[in-house]
Amino acid sequence: MRSIAFHLNCLTHGGTERVVSNLANRFAQEGYRVYVLTEWTDEDEFALDERVKRIHVGLKPEDEKRGRVAKFLRRVRYLREFLDGEKPELLVAFMRRANYRALMATMRNRIPSIVCVRIDPAQTYNTFTDRLQIRWLFPRAAGAVFQTEEQRAYFRPWLQENSRIILNPINEKYIGIPAPDMRDKAVVHAARLVDFKDQPTLVRAFLKVHERHPDYCLRIYGPDSGDGTKELLEELIRENSAQEWILLMGGCDTLEKELPRGEVFVSSSLFEGLPNAVMEAMALGLPVVSTDCPCGGPAMIIRDGENGLLVPVSDEEALAAAIDRLIEDRPFAEKLGQEARKISEVAGTEAVYRQWKGYFEEVIEREGKNTDR
Repeated sequence: MRSIAFHLNCLTHGGTERVVSNLANRFAQEGYRVYVLTEWTDEDEFALDERVKRIHVGLKPEDEKRGRVAKFLRRVRYLREFLDGEKPELLVAFMRRANYRALMATMRNRIPSIVCVRIDPAQTYNTFTDRLQIRWLFPRAAGAVFQTEEQRAYFRPWLQENSRIILNPINEKYIGIPAPDMRDKAVVHAARLVDFKDQPTLVRAFLKVHERHPDYCLRIYGPDSGDGTKELLEELIRENSAQEWILLMGGCDTLEKELPRGEVFVSSSLFEGLPNAVMEAMALGLPVVSTDCPCGGPAMIIRDGENGLLVPVSDEEALAAAIDRLIEDRPFAEKLGQEARKISEVAGTEAVYRQWKGYFEEVIEREGKNTDR
């Protein structure tokens, strides 16, 4: 039986966590022995198939008084102890610190490790210590998975020949949903309320839209990240007496039912990897407006004017104009939505799973041959 271990911080609701839980569940369904190795457990997490083994490899209570470096080394040690004991054929790490831990933990046990980059590396791998660890650790990786060419180029020359670009899998519940007979006069957005999603620019842009289209509302779906973004949005809404038509809807587990009721979906991020929410909105047939943000995720899936609209980052005037265009030209908007649906053909769960599976098996086979020499 093939065995794979996924390593990340936790399974709290978020884009990376969604991808990992979906992949883990799918590999388990195929008969793989699957482990998900996490640093901690959160209250609001994605569910795992009962066949997936969730293992805690994070700090223990007695470690909390240790210094920062000591804690990091303890995390590496606990991960290595699991790997030495269970010996999975492949370790797949997601996100910055998990990538570093994985590469350090597999130095001596010869378990191949794949690193995965899910967001703009220029924003997250940009310190002096990052540059040192990239130069020291990343050449040890058996492979890497990126979402965009910009991500891969950032790590040149360390992760080029042995890497792959794979789109995020779209949850099946967003695929094949028919368009409603009537849509609400609403613009919709779905993302955590967090600084880099730049919802304040979206709110300011919609204030301009509302001046021209006072019968429209903005619905923002997403949980609070706790970084102060929610409070900033509430202040903007209150200052503009917009409580009746700019609505913070909170987290929602039935977006496949709520989002199609709107006429336009908007993403306002300052930077992204490959935004799941945009892909899901496209699969639902919604006309999408997105910022053309680094590291190229939206531009990977949106052909401007064909299956969506791209606008510059932080440009509320351009964002408002694009929303206005889709409100005012409904035939054009519906055409964009119909073209957007086709994303499910290349990013459906099965198509993406086959790419991951093929790559994993390629790495396992290649690394096994290297070990035999």
